[in-house]
Amino acid sequence: MAWQETIYQYDGTFDGFLCCVYESYVNREFPIAFCGDEEYFSLYEVRCVITQREHARRVMRSLLTRSEPAVDVLRRAFLTCMEDREQHLYAFVRKLYAQGSDFMKNRSDPTYYPLARAIRHMNGELEKLRGFIRFSDYGGVLGAEIKPKNRVLPLLRSHFCNRYANESFFIYDRNHRELLLHTAGRSRILPVDRLQLTLPGQEELCYRELWKRFYDTIAIQERTNPRCQNSFLPKRYRGVMTEFLPTDYEARQATIPPGSTAVFPNSGAPDGIPAPGTPR
Repeated sequence: MAWQETIYQYDGTFDGFLCCVYESYVNREFPIAFCGDEEYFSLYEVRCVITQREHARRVMRSLLTRSEPAVDVLRRAFLTCMEDREQHLYAFVRKLYAQGSDFMKNRSDPTYYPLARAIRHMNGELEKLRGFIRFSDYGGVLGAEIKPKNRVLPLLRSHFCNRYANESFFIYDRNHRELLLHTAGRSRILPVDRLQLTLPGQEELCYRELWKRFYDTIAIQERTNPRCQNSFLPKRYRGVMTEFLPTDYEARQATIPPGSTAVFPNSGAPDGIPAPGTPR
């Protein structure tokens, strides 16, 4: 009996994707596409998959019995900005069920390679963000903004929570509209449509001026090498870094009308390729 081709609509979570896998095998359906909560028009049948924890746990247990490293690959690849992400993940799951995990020993495997490449790209972004994130003091709470291509907050969570264990801080992912909160040894990631930062105090503005002056002072004009600088510090990271922003950044942001996607223009840091939108 041939598997019926259909389109799965789910909530965009990892558990929701596992439920799609469950429904696929139970109903003998082959998902040719995945979509979020937005309205999707297609000549194929579109079926809404409800996220059920028990179905997700059942699929997870079956995957763990075949390969724990493969499950780690699935979790990390789900956070990437890989094009047609769910289709690649689903193909990976089907091959894992059919052949086991031996195919993962070959990085050039056509099913495994797209995931490995996407994870390698995300790992590079993680490594840069661990050093490029700049915190500011907002009334005793440390705060920072990032604009990553991948959904990196779940992976940055342990690093910064361990590093600033005694601090209250937040990191806002502007592209994916997610907020990492940490206080009193506890942390949580929440969906946030828009974050309007309060105006920093005079002391924070003084520190920003000192930081910008330090950055300008250590530069050797005679040895300026923009190409080398762009290699170590790509321009797409500079739009949220203290040394490249005006000290009154929040005040200028406050003048932007609500609902607008515009941000303060920074000629030295043009936006990179935007990450794909995620369901609210």
